Amino acid sequence: MKINNYDIKLNSIIVNWVGNKTKDEGRIIANTSLEITDDLSDILLKYFISTFKFDDLYSFNHNSHLSLNTVYSYISNIFNNPNNLLENTYYLVDYLYENSIHPSIKSGEIYIVYFQDCEIDGKVVDAVGIFKSENKETFLKVRSNDGNFNIEREQGININKLDKGALIFNTDKENGYIVAVVDNTNKGNKAHYWIDEFLHVRQRKDEYYNTQNLMMLTKNFVKNLPEEFDSPTKADIINKTVKFFKEKGSFEMKEFANEVIKQPEIINSFNQFVDNYQKERDIEITDNFTISDTAVKKQVRSLKSVIKLDKNFQIYILGDRDMIENGEDSKGKFYKVYYKEES
Repeated sequence: MKINNYDIKLNSIIVNWVGNKTKDEGRIIANTSLEITDDLSDILLKYFISTFKFDDLYSFNHNSHLSLNTVYSYISNIFNNPNNLLENTYYLVDYLYENSIHPSIKSGEIYIVYFQDCEIDGKVVDAVGIFKSENKETFLKVRSNDGNFNIEREQGININKLDKGALIFNTDKENGYIVAVVDNTNKGNKAHYWIDEFLHVRQRKDEYYNTQNLMMLTKNFVKNLPEEFDSPTKADIINKTVKFFKEKGSFEMKEFANEVIKQPEIINSFNQFVDNYQKERDIEITDNFTISDTAVKKQVRSLKSVIKLDKNFQIYILGDRDMIENGEDSKGKFYKVYYKEES
């Protein structure tokens, strides 16, 4: 999915403030939209949009019925009638406050923004943004007065660091819209409130989702192979997995098993592992999908072909598994490495 925001326009913005409900900090909801100049609009667009990657996309979700997702309902009301942005802002901010109950959740400004001219796969759509700024940074302001200079300390928002955000595109409504999410501040249990409790979104089952999960699945499969399969065999599967995903444009499960895993007994174990892995993690990976180059680049970083020998040595295997042999003699276990040239 290709998202182009070069021509995106900021139509209207409402600035609010929400505190921590556990601390009874309350919330402040604006009575009107903000009037902004063209210069300020450009700065705000940079602040709101530049942090999003648009690779790992989400959709609104609900266990019973999509219409029961609170944020989805308010966003739908806005798309149906953009003039109701202010009214629905009240409900969105109030709902966020109700979910700000972890004691570590910070107060901050909430921006509800209506955008126009967003492009998704060649289709121009509107979008609604929900953004929260939690962290303030210290800035120095230098003033001159009759040849003298004063330096003042001020607190403000770094426009290069969006703390939290959700950008909802007005397309695929029946499946929960297309939603891009940012959460750069929360770790651990308190991180769930923005994505899981407030937005209640789940990852879209697209090419990025399938590529990411299949590569992670293969990594876990190799990690859990029985000891009877030696380290070079495991490293060989990892190397061929990386090669397969880098060179192929599409994925087919049977082709992958035959080209990468090869050995019938390991293929049988792999097929069973695929079923168990999906059930345990409540995910669903299709047998055929287009490979996401972005997901491949991200996952390759964690797919290292390494043989760890006690606490003394690590052998990185980047090429042909047939160039390395393992065995055992009177001195102990060993690896024999063949090479053509020393570089």
